[in-house]
Amino acid sequence: MIYSGAIETEIGTMIAAATGDGICLLDFAGTRIEPEQRYLEKRFRSSLAQEENIHLEKLRAEMKEYFAGTLQVFTVPLIISGTPFQQIVWKELLRIPYGITRSYLEQAAACGLSGSVRAVARANAANRIAIVIPCHRVIGSDGSLTGYGGGLYRKKWLLDHEKKHSGKPADQQLF
Repeated sequence: MIYSGAIETEIGTMIAAATGDGICLLDFAGTRIEPEQRYLEKRFRSSLAQEENIHLEKLRAEMKEYFAGTLQVFTVPLIISGTPFQQIVWKELLRIPYGITRSYLEQAAACGLSGSVRAVARANAANRIAIVIPCHRVIGSDGSLTGYGGGLYRKKWLLDHEKKHSGKPADQQLF
């Protein structure tokens, strides 16, 4: 079974989904939720039910802490479902520290895929677990905010929020 529910945040309602093994979806309501839900139903050969499970409860608690500025690293178990290429990119996203950004070019290099910046950007855009897998921390080489499925205003809010709560000196913050 795939359990799902809404999570209210300071920047909008998010829809989360989890199996018995971990979180498999977290995205903003009104974005691409329906196609993602269909993908999950097909991938896990199950239907979504609006019910709680232990992973959704943990995610809710961790999201509350994140938005309060007291959580910098999520510990909720994740199910990272995608192509091998996407999984490389998403696992590298998890290595970007809270309060730090990197460019798409730097992200591609960190993945060992320097010649594949556009493919890495597409993989970032296909991330199904927003905020927890921090694709919002990837910006343009010129420091511009580009490419966030939840909207650039949310990306800016998240980066400003992390900058405010990171405890890092200003010269270590790249945004």
